[in-house]
Amino acid sequence: MTNRETRSVGAPCRVDTFQPDPRAAVDFYGPLFGWIFDDPTPMPAGLDGDYFAARLGGRRVAGIGQAPPSSPPMWNTHVRVDDVGESLARAEQAGGACLAGPFGTGSDGVLAVVADATGVPFCLWQGGESDGDELANEPNSWAMSSLHTPDIERAQAFYGAMFDWQLEPVPNAAVSLWRRAGRVVAVVTATDGVAVPPHWSVNFAVRDADAVAQHAVALGGTLLMAPMNTPGFRSAVIGDPQGGFIAVSAAAG
Repeated sequence: MTNRETRSVGAPCRVDTFQPDPRAAVDFYGPLFGWIFDDPTPMPAGLDGDYFAARLGGRRVAGIGQAPPSSPPMWNTHVRVDDVGESLARAEQAGGACLAGPFGTGSDGVLAVVADATGVPFCLWQGGESDGDELANEPNSWAMSSLHTPDIERAQAFYGAMFDWQLEPVPNAAVSLWRRAGRVVAVVTATDGVAVPPHWSVNFAVRDADAVAQHAVALGGTLLMAPMNTPGFRSAVIGDPQGGFIAVSAAAG
């Protein structure tokens, strides 16, 4: 994965998953990545259930929380903002919509779920004492998030207006890079919206994609894409037992 920073406003800064049974998700992702979880804390104000912060070597790498009733499990990418309320207004002006929230308080952090101008959901995060992920770009931690969209031009206009992201095509590749202030912040891939529904995917770095894929199946998960060689990486897409999914990638030797 391409290293990118997570600390500045306008950058993706954290990932988590909301699951129907958070403790079952802890039992899957903990052994899969060697994560240790904090004791549960309440979900942000306005949401019910428990939230488990995941750590690797003592540093936060992700989180697992309670999905709202009737909501499918999903992995969320959060983009850092100064003010969630102001950012929601800007999102609506750019053709997006608020789907849920804001949730939380200033001291604990505030989040809102937004649909971009192509209808793909993601999260806004206004950091409090609980800030973004502390460890990224290392094995068994978050490496990159990727937008899969049927309308790249419309997405480019939206994220450009929201966060000043600039799109950079990658020669001889099916993906483009999002850059902000010259730094890579995310990836974008075109989709027909049928074979691959529009969504933000989350990719974790691993040392051995084949071994992680095999371990996931042993833990009750599924392989949505068996390990395969991609430019510079060996990658797989894994489904967890409740229906959420992630990508994993190991740098090619």
